[in-house]
Amino acid sequence: MNKLDKRFNPNVYKIAVSLIRQFDEQVSDIPNMLKLTLGEPDFNTPEHVKAAGEQAIRDNYSHYTGMSGLLDVRDAASQFVAQKYDVHYDSKSEVLVTVGATEAISASLLAILEPGDKVLLPAPTYPGYEPLILLADAEPVYIDTRESGFVLTPEQIDQAMAEHGDAVKAIIITSPSNPTGVAYNEEEIKALAETLAKYDVFVISDEIYSELNYEAQHVSFAKYLREQTILINGLSKSHAMTGWRIGFIFAPESLTAQIIKVHQYLVTAAATMSQKAAVRALIQGMADGEVMREEYRKRRDYLYKEMTDMGFEVARPSGAFYLFAKIPEQFGTDSMAFCLDLAKKNQLAVIPGIAFGEEGEGYIRLSYAASLEQLTEAARRLRNYVESK
Repeated sequence: MNKLDKRFNPNVYKIAVSLIRQFDEQVSDIPNMLKLTLGEPDFNTPEHVKAAGEQAIRDNYSHYTGMSGLLDVRDAASQFVAQKYDVHYDSKSEVLVTVGATEAISASLLAILEPGDKVLLPAPTYPGYEPLILLADAEPVYIDTRESGFVLTPEQIDQAMAEHGDAVKAIIITSPSNPTGVAYNEEEIKALAETLAKYDVFVISDEIYSELNYEAQHVSFAKYLREQTILINGLSKSHAMTGWRIGFIFAPESLTAQIIKVHQYLVTAAATMSQKAAVRALIQGMADGEVMREEYRKRRDYLYKEMTDMGFEVARPSGAFYLFAKIPEQFGTDSMAFCLDLAKKNQLAVIPGIAFGEEGEGYIRLSYAASLEQLTEAARRLRNYVESK
């Protein structure tokens, strides 16, 4: 053992590599494996956006930008959310360009959390939030949404606030959701905003899947509770730009002025050539996500029907590109055991629900960010597995 092993921040020992990644790596070496595991678009970045990035390199956009990012990117991002979602931010003082939505969430949480604070998390939840909360020496508080169709309710917020009181510093709301694909409608957003307005808490609204909403126009939380909301978004899902690492924080000036300090010391600034490509994506490519959204919709409809026909109880997703399905009763509720057995016997990899917290146990998550041909084969393998029992 290295003599320095015991000198790490003790909070590091509270976290681990995501179970999603652990499971994906564990089954990747199985021959002929078909994976519906990771949440990454299977589309490529649009050609005109790639061309803008290439031109930026040729034009020597290879130096630092300011901490907030290039003003033309912030202008474009501000115009994008104003036109798409009717939320309005001053590009000079209320928009930050980040290294993906992940860094945006990290900077926001580190800026607001103190030791002993609590953060409300509707569960099951994306597993990237809890480790950041723990590293800040704060505590996640899970609100079980299984009985309400994976939709957080005002009553659940009131109950959590009554139980935990002033210790609650923030709540993280994700819509559309990972892992369930559930998206909040306008009435639900309004009701939650009215409830949270009663409390002195930050609302971190993770809206990275906003352009993948199948049933209605996306409704931003910031539309109804702007002063308390730190709005997170980015280009990874809307424009298939995961590797370009461009995210955004939109927040009132007084909040942005504090978050930018943490952002600066974490990353200095986002990559300059990626920012120039982002301008192209946000302006000329404002509608780029529509083609992808329609393809995802077809895949969702196909996989939803196939799985319900097999006996899975599925939360019908209205956004993102995931199906969250309850494991049929005859298989028990151990999601890890189910997924490992499925991978070994039928060469199909899906994510065990336990990766999304205790509230996800007994479920599996499938990503339909894969071709319809692959999904057809995946459905065949899953049906063979289910019918073999």
